[in-house]
Amino acid sequence: MDKTIQLNIGGMTCVNCQNKIEKTLNRKEGVISASVSYNNATADIVYDEERIAMKEIIAVIESLGYEVILRKKAAGPNITNIVCILVIIVSLYLMLQSMGILNLLAPSQIADTKMGYGMLFVVGLITSVHCIAMCGGINLSQCIPQMAQGEADDTGRLAAFRPALAYNTGRVLSYTAVGFVLGLAGFLIGGGTEAGPSILLQGILKIIAGLFMVIMGINMLGLFPWLRKFTIRMPKFLARKVGNQKAKATRPFIVGILNGFMPCGPLQSMWIVALATGNPFAGTLSMFLFSLGTVPLMLGLGSIVSALGRKFTDKVMTVGAVLVVVLGLAILSQGGALSGWLPPDLLLVLVIALCIAGVILSIPFEKRGLKNMAKAVALVIVVGAYVLWSFQGALLQNNSAADTHVEVVDGVQVVNSTLQSGRYPDITVQAGVPVKWVIDAPEGSINGCNNRILIQDYGIEYTFHMGENIIEFTPASAGTVHYSCWMGMIRGNIFVTDGAEGDVA
Repeated sequence: MDKTIQLNIGGMTCVNCQNKIEKTLNRKEGVISASVSYNNATADIVYDEERIAMKEIIAVIESLGYEVILRKKAAGPNITNIVCILVIIVSLYLMLQSMGILNLLAPSQIADTKMGYGMLFVVGLITSVHCIAMCGGINLSQCIPQMAQGEADDTGRLAAFRPALAYNTGRVLSYTAVGFVLGLAGFLIGGGTEAGPSILLQGILKIIAGLFMVIMGINMLGLFPWLRKFTIRMPKFLARKVGNQKAKATRPFIVGILNGFMPCGPLQSMWIVALATGNPFAGTLSMFLFSLGTVPLMLGLGSIVSALGRKFTDKVMTVGAVLVVVLGLAILSQGGALSGWLPPDLLLVLVIALCIAGVILSIPFEKRGLKNMAKAVALVIVVGAYVLWSFQGALLQNNSAADTHVEVVDGVQVVNSTLQSGRYPDITVQAGVPVKWVIDAPEGSINGCNNRILIQDYGIEYTFHMGENIIEFTPASAGTVHYSCWMGMIRGNIFVTDGAEGDVA
């Protein structure tokens, strides 16, 4: 007799989890059909209860490393846990940002800056725990020594190692090839010049990459299930085609190459990073280092993780997901600075506001009226945070006016500043009056990051040299003009006061 059930599944971190469970269930004898939803964290199963019991179905799902939550014991989200993780993420981001560490970790544009690419290896290493969960079965099936399949003549010491090496070599090559293609695409989007995409486009791509890395990390943590709807997905027909080819392949090297084209959350975020480089060689290097980071666990350390148990794996996954969110925020901050759309202080305010709003939306209200009220409160918090930031910016602008020494010479505002290796100065000038900004760059103050300044609002891109540097512009209206280095890592502000205030005239 056919029976239909819906099971709540915990522990899914990406669409590949959905596909893995669905495929395994549909192969199980007695299961007529199974449809798994990553977005809803559910599995709708039709089965013949005379051939298979529900306990067996649950056992199949749990054997894959996921949790089946029966409706009778299903509970709402652990609000305390959510709050603690969010506090850790924001605190870690603030600490690393204030120390300047994130500026060194987040990948920049050009490969020869020698900054940020090492972190891509770390991201690969961290997220490879996710790879073990998703691709562990494929990895093990391809890493069985060929002599176990009848090739008894291969008895060398490296016999057991060769299949694993071939499989992971195929993965690294496919990841790297995709990085070259995406870097080339970014290069062509930039008009085929050595500069690659424009500064604005680089900023937009970094914003997108940062957003998806943040979303990916939060989904790995399982904090806000509704964010799963924003996961990048490969078209089903293409994923099915690659999957079928992978199933037919028998050689580890070929399976590794095909597996490299089956995207998961971490891989998709790295695709956008590679595209944002705007350079085929930088894109290649980005994906190569990321793929190398996934190799250690896939080569054998994954068995150690498995031996230590699911709880240990979950802890490693949690730590890795937190670091991915923090790195995503760093890339998002760079993109906001380069595009001029999202100043770092506004980003911080919005992050805190969105965390609070997310916690409110996670409270399991049963009545529709309370749910709608929670949504309204969450919206008010986010909008209110933006208004508060605008008001605070105006106060900061007024307070900073007294700290800037401006001398008016022949109708021109002359501002003197000194360049520092890790920061740019904030200055205050008057609207409608030409500005001559004199920046002294002493020996040792110029480095690979701060050597070029971008003032988007005034269309200025200036490269510093040792000694006296002069930047000239005329601020048209009062307000705050944010500027940054060419990589979006070092930022500063130009506070423009209304002519009526007369503080700098």
